[in-house]
Amino acid sequence: MHQLDPKRDVGQGKLQGRIHRDDLRRWLSTQDGLLAEFARDELDEIGQLSDKIYELLRRITMHIKRIAPSLLALPGCGPLMAAKIVGETADVTRFPNESAFARFAGVGPIPMWSGSTEGTMRNSTTGNRQTNTALHRIALTQIMMGGPGAEYYRKRIDAGDRPAMARRCLKRHLARVVYRRMLNDKRTITNGPT
Repeated sequence: MHQLDPKRDVGQGKLQGRIHRDDLRRWLSTQDGLLAEFARDELDEIGQLSDKIYELLRRITMHIKRIAPSLLALPGCGPLMAAKIVGETADVTRFPNESAFARFAGVGPIPMWSGSTEGTMRNSTTGNRQTNTALHRIALTQIMMGGPGAEYYRKRIDAGDRPAMARRCLKRHLARVVYRRMLNDKRTITNGPT
């Protein structure tokens, strides 16, 4: 596209939308040459892949609304994030408590016991990195968008925690919330609504 018309804006993400693709396809139909033919073919492929992506997103959303509605209701946790957490967790009942789930997600605090650091905590470098990343994204979204985690984060900052420590604490707090919501969803599916 840049060789055909350097001024035409086909920025990142624009070709996912059908309107932008249709506009570009109309313009490409007026162009001659092998380069324009390659661009049309690539645009058709982008359209096909985008349609597949939207169809998969629709199916994932329908499924996750059915199996994890309370997890999906958590601010900052969209359908793909909820699906990632549910998929990585496999079965939340395999964890005896929320602390075990937090360890699985790599957000359980680990004490540091050397020198002047005695009694302080550090981040875990173990655990399921996908679940950890999902909790991190939910935490950041809540902090930026003013979700329930933002108030918790501000309280930690006001109490003297550095931002990184406050985020770590928020992720641990969110692991507790996510665990309880997933248990609730599992009970609802197993026993029916109460």
